Amino acid sequence: MSIICKINGNDTEIQGASDRRVVDVLREDLGLTGTKEGCGAGECGACTILVDGEPRLSCLMMAVQLQDKAVTTIEGIGESEALHPVQEAFVEQGAVQCGFCTPGMVLSAVNLLSLHPEPDRNRIRRALSGNLCRCTGYVKIVDAVEAAARAMAKGSKP
Repeated sequence: MSIICKINGNDTEIQGASDRRVVDVLREDLGLTGTKEGCGAGECGACTILVDGEPRLSCLMMAVQLQDKAVTTIEGIGESEALHPVQEAFVEQGAVQCGFCTPGMVLSAVNLLSLHPEPDRNRIRRALSGNLCRCTGYVKIVDAVEAAARAMAKGSKP
């Protein structure tokens, strides 16, 4: 089966079994290893991607669900020379520990800030509640999202 979608802004054709999990297709077939599999059961958020702008757990999605969709992975929001403001804030605020949860956290934060450009700390916590981090107490992560919101409002870096 052929599945046609946009991945990180590029028209993409995925060949193969439509019942493969999206996390496996992204990592194994397309080499987009920023999407992590933590639990495989939709509990940790490490595999979060954006599908048509909405956070989705790629370990719970089948490839066929990507037909005619726009997918954004962590590789699609910034580059090492030009980080997305949320990525920049995570670095500046020390919100990156081991890095395993970071892609899912960042994509969840990007979605939040697209909907609510000036979130309070409670809204940030709710938006990130599906993403587990085993390294931190989340304070620096919430600080980073606040810093990114401020920077994006000013049009500057965090």
